[in-house]
Amino acid sequence: MVGTDGSDPATRAVLWAAAEAVARDQPLTVVHGSGAKHARSWTADSPTTAVDEGRALLDEVTAKVSDRHPGLTVDTVLSRTDPGESLLEAARPQDTLVVGSRGHGGFGNLLLGSVGLHVCARSHGPVIVVREVAEPATGVVVAAVRDDGDRGALRFAARTAHARGATLRVISAWMFLEGAGSMAAIIDDVGAISRSEIEATKRTVDPIREEFPDVSITEDVVRSRSVAGSLVEASPSADLLVMGARRPARAIGAPLGRVTHAVLHHARCPVAVVPRG
Repeated sequence: MVGTDGSDPATRAVLWAAAEAVARDQPLTVVHGSGAKHARSWTADSPTTAVDEGRALLDEVTAKVSDRHPGLTVDTVLSRTDPGESLLEAARPQDTLVVGSRGHGGFGNLLLGSVGLHVCARSHGPVIVVREVAEPATGVVVAAVRDDGDRGALRFAARTAHARGATLRVISAWMFLEGAGSMAAIIDDVGAISRSEIEATKRTVDPIREEFPDVSITEDVVRSRSVAGSLVEASPSADLLVMGARRPARAIGAPLGRVTHAVLHHARCPVAVVPRG
């Protein structure tokens, strides 16, 4: 399920989602939120309405998808609610939501304002933000893993890699000062911490490796000054970067964690945010 406002970045997201739907052998639903529910009443002198424009936009986008993927089943949803709410209302828990990263408004403006954070923070299923798209494809999916809470994100990444015929690179970045603060009584050297992180990552990855035996999976456990920085650094060589959504329990407005924020703003590939747990 992909949102569009008619901008170039949104259209790029639609075409990316269409290719992903083909790879997964799933139908595509294109959603446009017109915001007409909160607009002023239209007069008889108005040549078109927001609903009319939205319907024409969806017809145009659907034609572009059909030209590129003629066998793909495409449905459309025209909503009178705002862009973010229209996606959340239309989506089921098993759906994957796709949005563009920039544009003149609506879905295209997601990463720059509250709408994108609203969708990523509240969706019950994965949300993919299509930023830069590698041409040609790299054949690599990257998954960020910290603990067993990220296993759902890792499974999503493995399923994506399997559908694409890609390899899966698992990155677990750890910071010495954070580890030392909680483990100083047990582990007193960096080497021991590193070995502990490697073992923990292996425990998280092994069940996914067994579940997806046809997917080539590599593990990189790295000591880092910035977890977000390490993921952003890996993003140019990936077709998709997958990470678990950390949602602080007491944060006002249910925002995402700071690492997720940073990666969404700076990654140089599409980013999938998958609810943890």
